[in-house]
Amino acid sequence: MASASLAKLPAHVDVLLVEDNPYDAELILRALRKEGLARDVVWLKDGAAVLDFLFGPNGDAAVPPDAPPKLILVDLKLPKVDGQEVLRRIKSDPRTRTIPVVVLSSSRERADVLRSYDAGANSYMVKSVDFDRFTEAVRQLGLYWLTANQPPARPLSPPRDCCHA
Repeated sequence: MASASLAKLPAHVDVLLVEDNPYDAELILRALRKEGLARDVVWLKDGAAVLDFLFGPNGDAAVPPDAPPKLILVDLKLPKVDGQEVLRRIKSDPRTRTIPVVVLSSSRERADVLRSYDAGANSYMVKSVDFDRFTEAVRQLGLYWLTANQPPARPLSPPRDCCHA
């Protein structure tokens, strides 16, 4: 799927791709399509758009709690809101913290890797400049997270606050 406006997004999303570089996004989409893993992919180009997609403009859940994305692929260097902040927000919210988030970055910097894992990244993949290596790595990543990984069962509604009667 090409980049989508929030008004035209599908009700069900398998992969949420957050990537501002159209070349990298197309490579990722091709690798997922080749394995038949890209049926319901939403491509967003900046961090603010993904936060609006997941949490709505007012912080209310925009994605139904019983149909979150199966996988989020996020670049670190994004316009508007950087990938580290996107990752922190996803992993700090009980509605989204169990969604697997894979960081895709050109950075091999130890600090970027450590910050990503500290913020809750499920995986960190350095984008290879070699086309074949990059597409093969994305293919394997998609196969694992979308077919082999067993996600936790999701409640149909958010958990109730224990202290309110």
